[in-house]
Amino acid sequence: MSKNQNALGKMTNYRWSICALLFFATTVNYLDRQVLSLTWKDFIAPEFHWTDSDYGTITALFSIFYAISMLFAGRFIDWMGTKKGFLWAIGIWSLGAVAHAACGWLTEVFLGYSSVSEMISATGTAALAISTVSVNLFIVARLILAIGEAGNFPAAIKVTAEYFPKKDRAFSTSIWNLGATIGALAAPVTIPLIAKYFKGIGVGNGWEMAFIIIGGLGFVWMGLWVFMYNSPEKSKNVNNAELEYINQDGEAAPVAAADGTEKKMSFAQCFGYKQTWAFAAGKFMTDGVWWFFLFWTPAYISDVYGFSSDSPTGMLLIFVLYAITMLSIFGGKLPTIIINRTGMDPYAARMRAMLIFAFFPLLALFAQPLGNISYWFPIIIIGIAGAAHQSWSANIFSTVSDMFPKSAVATITGIGGMAGGVGSFLINKGSGVLFTHAGETNMVFMGFEGKPAGYFIIFCVCAVAYLIGWCIMKTLVPKYKPIVL
Repeated sequence: MSKNQNALGKMTNYRWSICALLFFATTVNYLDRQVLSLTWKDFIAPEFHWTDSDYGTITALFSIFYAISMLFAGRFIDWMGTKKGFLWAIGIWSLGAVAHAACGWLTEVFLGYSSVSEMISATGTAALAISTVSVNLFIVARLILAIGEAGNFPAAIKVTAEYFPKKDRAFSTSIWNLGATIGALAAPVTIPLIAKYFKGIGVGNGWEMAFIIIGGLGFVWMGLWVFMYNSPEKSKNVNNAELEYINQDGEAAPVAAADGTEKKMSFAQCFGYKQTWAFAAGKFMTDGVWWFFLFWTPAYISDVYGFSSDSPTGMLLIFVLYAITMLSIFGGKLPTIIINRTGMDPYAARMRAMLIFAFFPLLALFAQPLGNISYWFPIIIIGIAGAAHQSWSANIFSTVSDMFPKSAVATITGIGGMAGGVGSFLINKGSGVLFTHAGETNMVFMGFEGKPAGYFIIFCVCAVAYLIGWCIMKTLVPKYKPIVL
């Protein structure tokens, strides 16, 4: 603490309360997006006669909706202001999460059914109509969810810049970003149990209440945000000593201190650089792998090993998988170690670290074969691949700030996010079509039959995606070459 802070009295630490709110929001963010993946196979599909292709369509379109929304979320937050912007974001995504619960009732109304049991017993064209209507309703709900969820990370990063000096921002971000992992860990041990409980007591088919309860957490957060958040300068919970600590960098506007001397890069200009295409290619090749694991692993465990998402073993498998992904917390440190030991420039060190991470997903080639020995092998392998992805992701984002001026970082990141969304769309939609085809035709591939053959094919794609992405990036930008305007 500085002499001035000593003179001002003991410093408050309200910024950490705000950090805790960001952690809560990020946890709810990941819980909301996982309710569908943990309920569709065992609770929703029997009611609406969904196929893997139907589910693949829903998850694929969510990826596209989310990616497109990311392009505009940051600008919206800046325009509305932090307090109102974050409220709108989480309000929209909570509304979208809860709206999923109405899809069953609306399907009954549109098609003239009086109960869930009638829809479950439907066959032929009636079953096809139920599937079509329900899928379209879920797509609308996922659209609302995606639009709102896209605002979480831009808003959280903006709040962090407002409440923390530069030297503390990385640490505070690492704390609230753990909400993503905690949400992924909590989901498999809570969501299926909620659905199972309410199904058992006759409240709908169970899955509806899972969406309502988890989605309702966002509205709880909104109440806390209204009463707890204000800018540091206006907050009655931040004393002068803490305000001085927050503003120690001398930033007049801690959030968006754009350098007035720096030239601006137009949106069209961004596409003229190989560095842009390198980043976009890396995101296109790899983002879909993470979303595939997130959306399809519960179905994989059910299809191949027969464990429903609400079974003790099924919940334990998903929990262990995401616990392993927490190893990625060390992924961001590797480039620093390389730089300190070799003196490499940041881009070269990051590319070397990414090459190392790109080899770990190759283990996915053995996930299905080793699964014949024990279902724990594919779970551990997918967990390792997930940790490698998160480590890769942390570094590929940093390559943007390595090479582009500050005024263009957000735009380039948005372009890469769009490319990643397209990749996610393709792998999720393709997976659904493939799994449906494999199940209906009992397809054979490399000694596996039916759906296990389909999963093995996608695992092979996931295994090599990172090395292919790395090679494309290295070809386009072989050496560190920052953009100078």
